Amino acid sequence: MSTDAPPRKSRRGLGIAGILLACAAVAVVVTGINAREKSDADLRNWTDEQAISSVAVTRPDGKVLTNTLDLPGRLEAYSRAPIYARVSGYVKSWNADIGAKVKAGQVIAEVEAPDLDQQLLQARADLASQQASARLSEATLNRRKTLLASNFVSAQEIDERTADLANKKAAVNSGQANVERLEALAGYKKITAPFDGVVTERNTDVGALISAGSSAGPAMFVVSDIAKLRVYVNVPQTYVPMIKIGAKAVITLPEYPNRSFPATVEASSQAVDVSSGTTRMQLALDNAKGELMPGGYANVKLSLVRDGVPLHIPASALMFNRSGLRVAVVGPDDRVQLKTVKIARDLGREIELASGLSPDDRIIVAPPDGIADGEKVRVVGGDAGKGKPTASEKQDVKG
Repeated sequence: MSTDAPPRKSRRGLGIAGILLACAAVAVVVTGINAREKSDADLRNWTDEQAISSVAVTRPDGKVLTNTLDLPGRLEAYSRAPIYARVSGYVKSWNADIGAKVKAGQVIAEVEAPDLDQQLLQARADLASQQASARLSEATLNRRKTLLASNFVSAQEIDERTADLANKKAAVNSGQANVERLEALAGYKKITAPFDGVVTERNTDVGALISAGSSAGPAMFVVSDIAKLRVYVNVPQTYVPMIKIGAKAVITLPEYPNRSFPATVEASSQAVDVSSGTTRMQLALDNAKGELMPGGYANVKLSLVRDGVPLHIPASALMFNRSGLRVAVVGPDDRVQLKTVKIARDLGREIELASGLSPDDRIIVAPPDGIADGEKVRVVGGDAGKGKPTASEKQDVKG
């Protein structure tokens, strides 16, 4: 009996050890499975997190960046008169070259018109003949009237002589009118300046053939009044209500880089050009010193009168596709909303909006490619309230 005890204890120990090893193996397997499941869950969570786009947001800036509008303009003389000849002939002489200052009524050229001179001589001779015929008819009528009482002439003859005298007087009046017409035309042989100004063009010379009233070719002279200039500028339709008649403007020119000239809005065409979508406005510019030249290019800075403060956004926030021009906005649930906007003015890095956003919108500064409406995003960098101007900014706006 004593010899069988040790083997039984050995087998019992081996059984316990086997059970322990089996439990350890099960524990290792369970731990591994749990660890793998946790790792897979973490990987899925990480992948899902990486799939959400991280975006930086800002709010529309309500600060007025500029209260003016810069546009190209064109200078024109306040009064400009192309001068054509009223009589045909040849240029006999001219007295004013380009750049010459002239006074109203000053003779600047003379035309030699021998045909007109001969027509005037003929008209005067015809008038003299008609006047002589009228005098003879009147004398004859008076003699016949003295014989009417003695019945030497009939009443019929007196009536005929009276009608003949009236006819002769009408011919005299016609001849006189013809002479005065030709004399008036002869007066146009002298080309005069219509007003005080400067000769800006001369397109003729001595001996040149002149055709009366021809406007097909260039004018003989162009006289311009440059003491005051008109500045024409085409204003986009969006800004027309912001520019009032009498508003002030500043004119700068390439030839005077360090100077500016004040101007005043004088008139508006009150119509929009269909091809350009702009309204032509006219400004008055004083040029008493004659420093500025008509026909020149100018930069016009117009003062704008706004009813409210416009919103500005970064240019990078704009998205353009087949749906039009839109901006990505992050809603309260951190989901994207695509809003259609209208641009009022492109200021380079900043865009001034005409409509589409409110000051409280959180706009994505640089929306990723392919971002869609309703997509979940992660806002990074904090929700900057740039759309709410500070006290100093409000003071700047009021100023």
